[in-house]
Amino acid sequence: MNALPDFRLFRPASAGEAVRLNTAHASSRFIAGGTDLLPNIRRGLFNPAVLIDLGGIPEMATITESADGLRIGAGVTLAKLAVDPRVVARLPALAQAALAVAGPTHRQSATLGGNLCLDTRCRYYNQSEFWRDSIHHCLKLDGDTCRVAVKSKRCYAAFSGDVAPALIVLGAEVEVLGEKGARRLAIADLYADDGMAWLTLKPDELLVAVHVPFDDAWTSAYEKMRIRGSIDFPLAGVSVALRRDGANIGGLRIACTGVASRPFAVDGLDVIAGKLFDAAAQTIVAECVDLANRSMKTTLVDALFRRNVTPVLARRLAQRLWNGA
Repeated sequence: MNALPDFRLFRPASAGEAVRLNTAHASSRFIAGGTDLLPNIRRGLFNPAVLIDLGGIPEMATITESADGLRIGAGVTLAKLAVDPRVVARLPALAQAALAVAGPTHRQSATLGGNLCLDTRCRYYNQSEFWRDSIHHCLKLDGDTCRVAVKSKRCYAAFSGDVAPALIVLGAEVEVLGEKGARRLAIADLYADDGMAWLTLKPDELLVAVHVPFDDAWTSAYEKMRIRGSIDFPLAGVSVALRRDGANIGGLRIACTGVASRPFAVDGLDVIAGKLFDAAAQTIVAECVDLANRSMKTTLVDALFRRNVTPVLARRLAQRLWNGA
């Protein structure tokens, strides 16, 4: 990797000040834990003239409970999130997803907002400048061709954040702040299916917090497939939330990561509501997950493997939650 280039560093005391600084400096980037941004800068993927450090903003570093649920600041570290007793007890998928990110030392610095805004990844993009020069770059950076799908006009780099699918099945919303004020949107609406423009945030907007409702009628879980037992990004990640009504399925939600340019909720699961979670229901789960899967050759592991393992994870998690509900 290269040495870090020179840059100016600002440390705002509020989210509003951070937004104003970002607007005032065209070549600026927000930085919190920096576990993804700094390696990418050293690889030459970004060259910001200004970094805006969010670490000193109190409103972004706290977890606040209300009768409806939790407001979790985007600056809360994944280590703190993974062990918070309210998250562990009432939002287990979120705790499990936070604990699954990278390794223990990374999670001490990495933040919720950073994982939600994680840059998309691809074997042709996340390389050194020397390596990228040898293949004449790719569509995501300085090139005119997607190396994954050479006839495509879009980028297929994969989103690999762990916490997003957990928040999708939990019905979370994100709070963003821009020059025109704050707004809230469903977590799924934070993303677009494009490896180059995967976030729907406006240029002046900052992700400030996540709002997660409590609903103890649902139980949830998250699991990922990766090569190593820690550190690695998910080759495929699945989160499931299930509500059991006696002998029948009251509701089932599934969301995936690592297999498309955005985290996404799986459609078509309503057809098994009110039915037993039997072999027929499991088949429908597998079919729906497989239909939604968009795995491409963005990692060193074959796309077909990732496509095959995703419904297995979904069925296994759903069965575990069904048995425990």
